[in-house]
Amino acid sequence: MKIFRSLDDLTTHTAPAVLTIGNFDGVHRGHRLVIDNVIARARELSVATGQNVQAIAVTFDPHPIRVLRPEIPVSLITPLAQKLELLAATGLDAAFVIPFTPNFSTQTARAFATHYLRDALHAVEVHEGENFRFGHSAAADINGLTHLGGDLNFAVRAYQPRVLRGAPISSTRIRDLIAEGNMAQTRALLGRPFAIRSTPASGRGYGTRYTVPTINLAPYADLLPANGVYITTLRIGQGPTARTFNGVTNAGNRPTFGVDSFAVESHLLNFEPIALTEDTPLELTFLHRLRGEIRFPTPEALRAQIGQDVRQAQRYFALCSTLT
Repeated sequence: MKIFRSLDDLTTHTAPAVLTIGNFDGVHRGHRLVIDNVIARARELSVATGQNVQAIAVTFDPHPIRVLRPEIPVSLITPLAQKLELLAATGLDAAFVIPFTPNFSTQTARAFATHYLRDALHAVEVHEGENFRFGHSAAADINGLTHLGGDLNFAVRAYQPRVLRGAPISSTRIRDLIAEGNMAQTRALLGRPFAIRSTPASGRGYGTRYTVPTINLAPYADLLPANGVYITTLRIGQGPTARTFNGVTNAGNRPTFGVDSFAVESHLLNFEPIALTEDTPLELTFLHRLRGEIRFPTPEALRAQIGQDVRQAQRYFALCSTLT
């Protein structure tokens, strides 16, 4: 998937495009319904016209709320690099990442449609959810986009929200579920387990050969599940040499030891000594919430509970292995 990051980058893009516009935080099942149709339509038009019609997602960095409402904290399900990898995995031909600045936000809907959709991206079709809004102060809706498409020679297809278990799938809903620690419903809406990417915490004495089966993650700036204990997997490294371990992860303040000290700490169940540095990429996947965070009367009581957590996790992975 090609990635364009400015209008200057798009000077090399001359093919017509079927595209969709959005933040795509989480690249969830609702997003993928639209994206799959964008790709299918681009392929169909390529055959029909004999042109190489491109399937493109247009997104923004940073998230618009962080610019327009900086007083509102927004933790992302998928930071930009992870989001682009997920978009690439759908089969899109390209993504255009528009730098979202205060100046950009003042553009009218017509200016955006003219300069970006028609002139830069050569849109022949734009696919959007029916609640889509754009332009300065979100003044234009899907009807406004359809009207502009009539003027600027691109078609518009609108989609009703994808519904699961009686409610629309949305990034906001998924953020709320993650913040509650509800990994089962999060997985259902995302279409995959929730995962974060990080590196080992600094100052933990990681050497070239790591022999202790507990890894603390470096501080993470975006969305984490509610404090508690989770069944997880941890992928260490990248590419063909990467290793994935089953684990039990505590995300929280470790109150048993007095002074609160937030950490995401993973105990690896099937651990073997492995090469690890403070720059080693980690991907932590949250599968199931075991319990909330508890202040235990003694470290011994905590250790006993950890033993129970580990046994539950082992049963979970054993059942998963049997089912697969």
